[in-house]
Amino acid sequence: MYLVVGLGNPGKDYTNTRHNVGFDTVEVLAERNNIILSKLKFKSLYGEGTIGGQKVILVKPQTYMNNSGIAVRDIVDFYKIPVENIIVIVDDIDIGFADLRIRAKGSSGSHNGLKSIIYHLRDDNFPRIRIGIGQKHPEQDLSDFVLSRFSKEERIDIDVTIQRAAEAAETIVRDGVNQAMNEFNIKPNRAQD
Repeated sequence: MYLVVGLGNPGKDYTNTRHNVGFDTVEVLAERNNIILSKLKFKSLYGEGTIGGQKVILVKPQTYMNNSGIAVRDIVDFYKIPVENIIVIVDDIDIGFADLRIRAKGSSGSHNGLKSIIYHLRDDNFPRIRIGIGQKHPEQDLSDFVLSRFSKEERIDIDVTIQRAAEAAETIVRDGVNQAMNEFNIKPNRAQD
């Protein structure tokens, strides 16, 4: 069984913000795999189904970003999911805009949602899919930036990356994180030599 967690903040005030690309990706995954996100339990909105013959739970924690680990811990404890079968999809300001990066494990970097998950699981040995949301202006407050919405032009590019992030999550479930890293840790528009 796999747990696929998209990070974000609940409520319409946060819909389509930079910080909610994890939620957006889980919604794309649900649509692509006919999984209905309708269950409200474990401080989460979630749905169960299968991807590539594997049972999966798609999750949007409802705890707000900084407490995401509380919801993840509740589900992991209930379903006894191994930590390496938890896939976290998260926004990232430290990689290029609309870039996609997959890591098998590691630190939280500057992301409070990842910090919370690592703290509550007491483990960082889970794959994460990072989506580049751009970088703030030097004088801009970080929280204002991550809670801002994309421009129309940015939205086009980020939606492509969200689709790729969904494909990457499916690849991790079907073929493992190493295969996903090999396929998706490249820039899609890079000129071929």
